[in-house]
Amino acid sequence: MVKTSTISIKTKGNCDIVDLTGKIQSEINKFGFDEGSVLVFVSGSTAGLTTIEFEPGLEKDLKEFFERIVPSGEEYHHNARWGDGNGHSHVRASLLKPDLNVPFKDGKLLLGTWQQIVLVDFDNRERTREVVVQISG
Repeated sequence: MVKTSTISIKTKGNCDIVDLTGKIQSEINKFGFDEGSVLVFVSGSTAGLTTIEFEPGLEKDLKEFFERIVPSGEEYHHNARWGDGNGHSHVRASLLKPDLNVPFKDGKLLLGTWQQIVLVDFDNRERTREVVVQISG
């Protein structure tokens, strides 16, 4: 059986990191799945998904990492073409990717003790993100 739903998430942009773990677990619970996998997908080209230990130090480390490898203050060809100033956002999002697949068993996500599912919004403005949750089990 497969069930698909969406979750709307308000973000602040500029490398805002949002913990989705509880919302994803709630979707599994809502549909009564016992075992399977959940595909999480963020629509859009300036956000990505990953797993991290969601704590303030690592949040800061991740933001600083992306600023070092893809600086926001640089010139990007995308900015020259579109004038929206978010070329860095697209490049950063391409490094994370828009999807993540996580197994679950006994109705619980099989994440590590300190592992959470997070959305990282790289855009240069606030957004409302639509996250697709597709559960197979």
